Amino acid sequence: MAWLTKTEIEALGFAKVGTNVLLSNKTSYYNCSRIEIGDNVRIDDFCVLSAGVGGIIIGSNVHIAVYSSLIGAGKIKLSDFSGLSSRVSIYSSNDDYSGSAMTNPTIPENFTNVTHADVLLERHVIVGAGSIILPGVILEEGVAIGALSLVNKNCQAFTIYAGSPLKRITSRKRDLLEIEKAFLNSQDTCEY
Repeated sequence: MAWLTKTEIEALGFAKVGTNVLLSNKTSYYNCSRIEIGDNVRIDDFCVLSAGVGGIIIGSNVHIAVYSSLIGAGKIKLSDFSGLSSRVSIYSSNDDYSGSAMTNPTIPENFTNVTHADVLLERHVIVGAGSIILPGVILEEGVAIGALSLVNKNCQAFTIYAGSPLKRITSRKRDLLEIEKAFLNSQDTCEY
């Protein structure tokens, strides 16, 4: 994997970029002025980040694995310590599939009925490979989504969900909150 240099990242014109950021040079970044990236973020090869009016906000200590995409006009937010496995797709816009409007981006807006809604992944959310998250979804703190899931509804904190249709599987341990504290304390004592 090859990473963009600091100069190359600055040239893209992101709204904000933190420290220790690794951005693949094989990922596509659109509307960078609407994308904020925190500290200690890694975005792997062949991802697509296409920010609409609402923008994309990526917190700190976030990983986005290969072939993932974040697309749409609504805001997409990945909070601190969240992560996307490979081939995860997050959409904050959706075409009208009913047949009462036309679809696809080659058609003028007055002939379509695209809806937009923000998507929020709170702290410590992990999304399994191949999952799709639809507009308007909130994944509360500590949610885990199993691979190949279709996420079309909000998910409660520290719960594991999977499937299509999405189903609650079980509760998720909260041990990671204490591990987070130990991690952050170790960062405070590190000398660079």
